[in-house]
Amino acid sequence: MNSRAAGRPLVLVDAAIPDAPFASLEEAAEVVRFDGDADLARLLAERGGEVAGLGVQLTTTIDRQLLTRLPALEIVADYAVGYDNVDLAAAAERGVAVTHTPDVLTEATADLTWGLILAVARRVLEGDRIVRSGVWTGWHPRQLLGMELAGATLAILGMGRIGEAVARRGMAFGMRIVYWSRSPRPEVERKLGARRLDLETVLSESDVVSVHLPLADDTRHLLDAGRLALMKSGSILVNTSRGPIVDEDALADALDAGCLMGAGLDVHEREPAIHPRLAASPRTVLLPHLGSATVETRERMAEVVARNLLAVVGGGPPTDPVPIS
Repeated sequence: MNSRAAGRPLVLVDAAIPDAPFASLEEAAEVVRFDGDADLARLLAERGGEVAGLGVQLTTTIDRQLLTRLPALEIVADYAVGYDNVDLAAAAERGVAVTHTPDVLTEATADLTWGLILAVARRVLEGDRIVRSGVWTGWHPRQLLGMELAGATLAILGMGRIGEAVARRGMAFGMRIVYWSRSPRPEVERKLGARRLDLETVLSESDVVSVHLPLADDTRHLLDAGRLALMKSGSILVNTSRGPIVDEDALADALDAGCLMGAGLDVHEREPAIHPRLAASPRTVLLPHLGSATVETRERMAEVVARNLLAVVGGGPPTDPVPIS
């Protein structure tokens, strides 16, 4: 770890992160809140040499250039399970710990994933618009026919904690489970009867494809035009992981051509900008990155951030370091 001057360490924490879990940290460190990147830049200009810890959202980029301005930095605590906003190699070179918030948002994100699956499969938003428009004329046997999930095949791309939780819910709907993942998950296969297949087979055999992968060089635009073309006609794509994993131009083309039934996206390639053709499509359900957005989950995430900051600036190891591949 980096050394710091004697006295209470300075920790900067994003003001949007819930306050309550930081009471213990405030006893051990000077905690200063910042409101957005401009405010953070001001604080770094004034006190960058003192900063021992950062508690940040995914929207704050921690790159090599920023790290060089923080000679006393010991830890970056990400308020997220993902950590693609941090240059891990640069942090490691400087002896800076990087932590995240695994486990605590698993169930909330899996619930939201299923909200999107159901909304697309049963055309919920289209039905809502018809009812609100005042033009609904009553029940009709061919109106807004959707996909029956019982007996359909659910594909999980990335069988980590969240992927497993989504698959577990899929079993309750009577779905067959297949998955593609870098490493086999034999215990999941035993519990859920899941089959691990290569990516091309998973895409071609599945009725619903749900993305739960970290964003990295080899997953950026993993679902490009070629791979989207492998998906079954009338199938559904759901992404609650990271937007750039899906090539949104290619997805818009597939939806416009009628190749897919629809797509449910909680994350977007150029957040907060939304792809205009996806926004205009009646085949999409689009959410503003709500995967972990429950009161309980966001509070638990803040607890993990505070716990890691307290551990490291107190001289100990982080409790939730990012996995090293």
